[in-house]
This record gives sequence, structure tokens and C-alpha cells, in this order.
Amino acid sequence: MGQNEMIGYSPAAALPAGPFRFIALDVETASRDSASICQIGIACVRADSHIEIYTTYVNPEQSFAAFNTELHGIDAATVAQAPCFPEAWELLKPLLELHHLVQHSSFDSRAISAACRAYRLPNADLSWSDSVKIARRAWPEFKGNGGHGLGNLKRELGLSFQHHDAGEDARAAAQVVLLAEDRLGKSFDAISGTARKAQFNLPLDPP
Repeated sequence: MGQNEMIGYSPAAALPAGPFRFIALDVETASRDSASICQIGIACVRADSHIEIYTTYVNPEQSFAAFNTELHGIDAATVAQAPCFPEAWELLKPLLELHHLVQHSSFDSRAISAACRAYRLPNADLSWSDSVKIARRAWPEFKGNGGHGLGNLKRELGLSFQHHDAGEDARAAAQVVLLAEDRLGKSFDAISGTARKAQFNLPLDPP
């Protein structure tokens, strides 16, 4: 049985409504400038572990580097009609501030902070966990055998996703956490490595 069958998920045309157990987030950038976000994807995990994905392109209002476009396939034409970061962030921030977030490595939180600085926006009060660290706890045997990057975890855990698409990578990070819960026999709260704030203690009755 493939991971897509084991862990339900669906794309969302509109921003999903919470509450969620946690939200995984991934960004793609237009260049080496971490503020040059050109795509944001979130994977929202409900109480029953169903994953809802929301993805938006973002106009970074700067040039695309050929290397980055080759990596993720996004260029200036792709984002010509997309919102700029402040517009996208105005939509996403209220939902993200209410939930505990997961990123695969620290790049995504640094990119969000850099984009907020670039546009002189107040830095969001977000709480992050790293699914790389969670994967290291769950599968220590991968160290030195391909590591805990999404590419190797895709092979080792049988995940199915399109690498370097923000929504797909966010979903993969969420799936890594769900599989780690099963592997370790512990809940996300126990393996997240970050204390939750009071506002994250939301009712999680399935919709």
C-alpha cells in the first residue's frame, strides 16, 4: 500500500480551516536570497491524520536565478499574476500563528523571517519543529546511509511526492512526522521537541 493510501490527503482550493494537530510548511525561492520566496505550501494535519494541502505562488518582485528555476520549474512568467509576499502572508499568518509548524530543516523559517524583514513586516510569532530532527530520532540507521533529507526519506520510506514543489514537500514533511509517530510509538507533542504555547491547545474534534 502506498503512502498516499495509508495517510489520507487532499488539495484545497481555499485556505483550509482549522484546528489542526500541526501544519507542515515549505517554501521555494527564486534565487540564493532567502527572502525571494516564490511558492509557499502548507500541509495541514487533522486529528484523524488526514492532510489538506494549500499552495500559492508568490511574486518575489526580483529576478529568478537559472539554477533555482531548473530546480523547481518556477520562473517570472509563472508568478506574474501571483500575490507578492505581504499579500500571501496576510492570508496565511493568522492560521499559522495558531498552530505548531513543521519544517524539514531550518531553511523555511529563515526564509519567512527574511521575507518579513525585506518587506518591513513584523516577524510572525511562530513555533517550529524540524522534521529532520524527528526523522533522526525515528530512523537513526539512515545516518551515513543517505541521511535524512527528503530525497533519501522518499526512497527509504516509500513516499510519493514531487520534490521541490512547496505543497508536495510540505506534505512529505507531514508524512515523515506521522510515520515517525508510528515508529516511535509517541504522539507529535512528545516528539516535536518544542513546547507548545497555550494558544496551540485547540480542540481537535474531526470535522
